[in-house]
Formats: sequence, structure tokens, C-alpha cells
Amino acid sequence: MAFVGLSRRPLPLSVFSLRGICRISYVASLNYLSTRRNSWVQFPPSSLAPVQTTGVGGRLGRVSAIAQRRTEVSQANFEQAAERPGKMEIRVRDEVQLTELEERIFNVLTAVVKKFGLKTQLRVAGGWVRDKLIGRDSQDIDIAIDDMLGREFCEKVNVHLASLGEETHNVGVIMSNPDQSKHLETANMRVMGMSIDFVNLRAETYAENSRIPQMEFGTPEQDAYRRDLTINSLFYNINTREVEDFTGRGIGDLKAGIIRTPLPAESTFLDDPLRVCRSIRFGARFQFELDEELKKAAASEAVRNALRNKVSRERIGHEVELMLGGKAPELAMQHIEDLNLFSTVFRFDPSKKPEPPIPDNYGRLCVDTLRVATRVLEKYGGAIHLNKPQRQICLLGALFLPLRSCTCLEGKKRIPVSTHIISKSLMLKNKDAGGVETILSGAKDFREVTEKLLQAESEASKEVKESVQRESPETAALLEHRVELGLALRKSKELWRCTLLLSSILELPSVTSQGGAAMLALSFDNEMWIEEKAKLCSFVEKAVNKLELEKIWEEKPVLGGNEIKDTLNLAPGKQVQEWKDKVLLWQLAHPSGTAEECLEWLREENVKRVKV
Repeated sequence: MAFVGLSRRPLPLSVFSLRGICRISYVASLNYLSTRRNSWVQFPPSSLAPVQTTGVGGRLGRVSAIAQRRTEVSQANFEQAAERPGKMEIRVRDEVQLTELEERIFNVLTAVVKKFGLKTQLRVAGGWVRDKLIGRDSQDIDIAIDDMLGREFCEKVNVHLASLGEETHNVGVIMSNPDQSKHLETANMRVMGMSIDFVNLRAETYAENSRIPQMEFGTPEQDAYRRDLTINSLFYNINTREVEDFTGRGIGDLKAGIIRTPLPAESTFLDDPLRVCRSIRFGARFQFELDEELKKAAASEAVRNALRNKVSRERIGHEVELMLGGKAPELAMQHIEDLNLFSTVFRFDPSKKPEPPIPDNYGRLCVDTLRVATRVLEKYGGAIHLNKPQRQICLLGALFLPLRSCTCLEGKKRIPVSTHIISKSLMLKNKDAGGVETILSGAKDFREVTEKLLQAESEASKEVKESVQRESPETAALLEHRVELGLALRKSKELWRCTLLLSSILELPSVTSQGGAAMLALSFDNEMWIEEKAKLCSFVEKAVNKLELEKIWEEKPVLGGNEIKDTLNLAPGKQVQEWKDKVLLWQLAHPSGTAEECLEWLREENVKRVKV
């Protein structure tokens, strides 16, 4: 039985030298034991009962030690022990605190009601109210109107502005588009520089086989109950300056941190199955607890079938994008897996004949891997350089890392299973699918070059070429592997940090699917293991900077194809490309080399080739 050892030497402060960590076997550094809490940390319930209205003046060790003993842990134990994130505590305010701009906007709107002698009640609906109550600013103001269409009210706003000599604004009308979750006509105009949507209160009924509702004017209570979640059903009445909770549970659930539907969950989800995804997204976003009835309904076969048959793949893919762009993407994916929805959301066509076969528990493997990747990503300083699209590709790559070797038929050729799921099941951009394919295929190369960099830095290689002996010993040792690192960077290009991160966790049990793999017992929260991975990534990042390889993929070739062809008297074709590849290797090995030096080397190499 093989066990993995770990040096007890403390990690040095200098990440780049990493002379302490170099004594850790790279395999040992990649072995991992995750721990999962079996129960959620309970959010303390509010002592206040839900109320109908709340006026403006109303009351509303680190453990990092490594276990001394060594142990062998099965994949099943790894899965059972994987840690879930704890619940985020959110303080709910007693009142909505308006910004100066919001106050001015609402004053304009109430002045319109007064000017025309209207009985109209203006209410801000949904997310803006929720966010304001938990102390977050929101630019998403949706005004619900109780007795007219939004465009009619917007026209009156323009009349009022014109009477004051103020600038009027165009009124845009967004027609209903159920595939984009727009079930009713929405008017939009700018008020005091802010874009605002105006829509009438609505009631809705659903046909049996469609998530497109039949809409009609409704009361505030009907509108509140037809919304997806109680925390999204709150209104802020602009006329009275009060928060209105017509379901009687919106404020209470917000205080208690509960994701719940206003009406029975099963009927809510069967009417519009996309609400399952929205429930998961908001639960992860705020790290709120999913209501037990909601979880039972979401996990039911009826709702699963409805989500599969009534909702377009584009809409599901859009929800996944929003989840990945949220604060806790790993928690959203965990909910999807726990509710037995992983194979429905990330659907795969078995007729595509995957090779090797996709593991039965692939959802669990994917979620476990993503959880670890997000932890490393949080601590890896280079992650700040990832923009939003790159971060999404990184997370998708981590999610599908356990499937990196699986391919499937697409027409007459085989493509990665991850590409099929991303482009066909989620209907995301080809750039996303291509990016994931790039970082999955490049992860092994990055791991190999990282091993060599660590070894070279540790042992200060004895065979340093004369051309680099002028450099510091530390840089000289790294320069030996500049070519390999440069090639890895050129393959991943701007996604190289994503590839690097995946390479650091390649030997997780969830990735290798080796149920009996020898593993190192880590601390309860695995903090030291996570920090090791982040430091490995930072080590490579600093090597890239030290070796001046930033954006090496944008560097122009020192010699072009025509120069190579003319110098060696070659015909256009395969031979020219082969020499171009050799020139690239020379260029990476000689960062200060000139075109003349490269030409001289080229002639010498050609002479050697001819002699052979």
C-alpha cells in the first residue's frame, strides 16, 4: 500500500523561490481530501412576524493543521466529506433608504399622478426592493402600474416634463417575448438620466404544455403571488413610501434567508419550470436555504420532465451563465446536483456514443471539482486578470474537468463531450466551447512544465548554458524551460491562467476517478492544501513575468515563411512549416536573439540536415 508523504517544512514567504515547497512531491501536492458539512449552518430566524406594510420610519482557525497520520480514502468518502459553503448572513434594513437621485425620480413620477388627477398607484417591484432592504444599491427600477399600460404613463411623464420646460425622452416599447422571460409589454424611458421600465400589474394563467402565460390586468396581490419567489414579490409604493408584502412572507423569508415560492412550489414550477433555475440562482447568490417544499418539488420527476420539455435550451443556458457569474457558482451547481437536475441542465445525448463512457456519477464529480477550483481561484492572485468571459470559461472548464478525456460523435467526427454540452445543451457561444476545449487540452502540458520549473528552481540546474550564465542562478535555472513554458502559453493564449489553475488540480480523485487512490489527510477546511495550489499558480505566474513571456502568443516571428523559404531554397509547403516551427523554438530559447542570428543558426541547422 502506497502512502504519500509531506514535508513539514513551513512554506517560505517568497512564493517565487518556493524552496520549501519544492521538497513536496508534485503528486503529493495534488492529492486532496475535501470535507463536506452534512448540514447547513442555520440562519437565525427573525423574531418579527411578516408584516403587510413597513413605513419609512417603521422597524423592520481557520483550521490549517495537517493531520499527522496518513490515510487512504475512497472516492465515496471523498464525496461524502466534501465541504459546502456556509450560509451568508444578510442584515435586513428596517426601511428603504433612497438615494438623492431615486428621491428626485420618484418625486417626478408622483408629480405626474397629481398633475393629471390620477388615482394610479406606482410601485417599484421585485429585485430593487429586495436589494434596497438588504443595503445594496440597484439600478434596476421596474415600476408596476395598477390601472394603465406602461407606455400610457410614460407619455404623461413626457407631457409633464414638457410643461416644466424639461427635456422629454423617447419611449421604447418592448413587446412580450416569453423566450426572454418577457411575458408582458414593457415601456422604457429615461427619467433623470436613469433607464426605467414601466409595466402594468398582471395576473397570469398557464396552458398545460407551455410556460407562456395568458396575461391580464391584475391586483397587487395577484401580481405578488404570480412571482417566482417571496423575496422577489415585495413592492415599494412610491405614493405612500411604504414597502408592501402582499404574500405576508417576503420580508420574513428575506430576514430568515429562505428561498420559497409564494404559491405551492410544484404548481409554480410546473407552470414555468425555468423558475427552478431561478430559485437555484438566487439561493446561491445570497447563500439562502432552499425551502424543503421547494426542494422536494424541484427534485420531482414531473418538474424535471417539465424543465426538459417546456423550457428552451437557450433559457437554461442563460440561467447557467448567470449562476457562473454570481458570487457562489459552486453552490449553484451543488444545488443542481442535489436536486437530481444535473443531467437535465447539462443534458447529454447518449446516442452520441461517448468514449470512454461517461461515469454514472459525473454530476457529483463535476461539482466536487468545481468547488475546489473556485477555492483556489479565490486565493490565486493572478485571477484578478481574468475578465468576465474568461472567468466563465475557467469555471466551465473546472466543471467539466472530470470529463476531459471523453469524446462523442458529432456528425462524422469526434468532439469533446464538454463541447457538445456547452454548444448543444446550453446553447452558449462557440467561443465558450472552444475556450473550454483549449484549457482542458492544455492542462496536462502546464502541469508537466510546472513540475520542471519547480525541479529546476529547487536544484539550480548544473548544466546552465553559457548564453544564460550572465543571469541570476534562479532565473538561469528557469530559462532552461522557457521554451516549454512559452509553447504552453502560446497554446492557451489569454486563457493561460485558466489552464494553469486546472493543471494544479488535475489529480483530484474527482478528476481521476480513482476510488482507491492514496490521499493525504488534510485539515477540516483544507485551507493549507488550497493555499498550496494557489502558490503553485502564483509561482508559475511569476516565472512567466521573470522570463518575459507575457503575451508571448502575440510576439511576431523573428523570421517569416518567405525568408525561411528563400534562405533554404525550399518550395512552398510542409517543409517551410516545419522550419517555421523550429524557428519558433529558437526564438523562445533566445529571447534577445536577432533575425540575423536566427538566419545564421538556420543555415547551420540546414547544413547539418543535409549532411545527415
